[in-house]
Amino acid sequence: MAVKRNQDRTTGDRPSSGDAAEERRARRAQAAHDRAQRKALAAQEKAEARKQARARRREKRLARLPAWMRDRQTVMLVILSVIAVTLYAVLVPVHAAEYGSPVAFTMLLAAPLVAAPLVSTRQPTLAIILFAASALLMALMVPRDVSLALPWPWSVPMLLAFVVAVVAPTFQHGWRTGLVMFASGTAAGLTAALMLPGFTSGNSLIVTTSVVGGLYLIAVLITGRLRVGHELTRERALTAQEQAKRELVEERTRIARELHDVVAHSMSLIQVQASTARYRVPDLAPQAVEEFDDIAGTARSALVEMRRILGILRTDDHTAELTPQRGIDDIPGLVETTRRAGAEVGLSMAISGDIAAATQIAAYRITQESLSNAVRHAPGSTVTVVVTADEDIVTVAVRNSPVAETAPSSSGHGLRGMRERTALLGGSVEAGPDAQGGWTVTAALPRHPSSPPQKGSA
Repeated sequence: MAVKRNQDRTTGDRPSSGDAAEERRARRAQAAHDRAQRKALAAQEKAEARKQARARRREKRLARLPAWMRDRQTVMLVILSVIAVTLYAVLVPVHAAEYGSPVAFTMLLAAPLVAAPLVSTRQPTLAIILFAASALLMALMVPRDVSLALPWPWSVPMLLAFVVAVVAPTFQHGWRTGLVMFASGTAAGLTAALMLPGFTSGNSLIVTTSVVGGLYLIAVLITGRLRVGHELTRERALTAQEQAKRELVEERTRIARELHDVVAHSMSLIQVQASTARYRVPDLAPQAVEEFDDIAGTARSALVEMRRILGILRTDDHTAELTPQRGIDDIPGLVETTRRAGAEVGLSMAISGDIAAATQIAAYRITQESLSNAVRHAPGSTVTVVVTADEDIVTVAVRNSPVAETAPSSSGHGLRGMRERTALLGGSVEAGPDAQGGWTVTAALPRHPSSPPQKGSA
């Protein structure tokens, strides 16, 4: 190919056999690393795909429900309302017919007793007071002879109302509110029993306290489990956001390092040429010598500043890359590596002439990311890579054919990295579905970037 490596263009010499062997070893090591990374990414993608599939199925089931059923608070109010109406319809006849309580007072006191769980959604303290007072008065309205013959001070309907009155606040407001409701109801029943002369049987109190206390403990355990699950979901969302930010920063840092390598090499040549001008050019005027010295000093200062900025960008766990930066000449090797991984990839390259190193690096990275996306998100598709160049623009187009079922898409940091690379060079990138149902990524890069891109360029 007519395109040569940056090192060859600079020195004019072809690499030695030792350098070529070292480069081949570096390529093999990079290929092995890429294969291991692809396997790890594939396993991670499968696990993420299963999670996303479960989430989509859950969302579809929820979407088929009416709007009010998707609101947890509304569903809770409906359930408590149905329970309250049912208990009221049972409690009033039982106490009026079996316990001999006055019908009017029974209807009046049963309403706040069964409505206490509903009131607890907004006013838990008021609900506790209403339930305890209603339970005490309901028990005191029962005649003495009946209270000695039937379960008292807690009848079966009142026991069920007690259970709901304790469990509902526990789920809504936590174990403390449920415990206060349980203690208040138990105290109301015990007070009624102590106020009845000659009352000796405490079976109803024991049974009620045991049943309600056991259900209260179960509600506390379930509430704790739900709270932990909610916290885990929130932490996972926060972790995903932080991971996305970290990946974005790492991608930008890698781009900055690559640009440093390219620009620092050119600045070093400027400094060397300016410093040696007085020795290479005979009879150089003193003003010219001074000018060249100023140029060399400026180049050295720029190199120092660039190294300082790179030191800030470099993290503690980063290991400097020892392999040469990849360019357009390395795209065939990248395609061949992808083929060995099992993908069907076609390559067409029409490149001639000199191309800037930054453009070559960007073209290689865009091709690499596009191939990785095609292998991950469209397994089994046929991928075509086309690299062309004219006098001003280098075009990289990667297209994968349509497949029956695509893997779930990721967070989109690869596409964002492509756009940032092309924006730094003043180029553009387009990605999206094509007319045939496949996916195409097309990047247009300037052959020789000459000026920084305008703000907002894509």
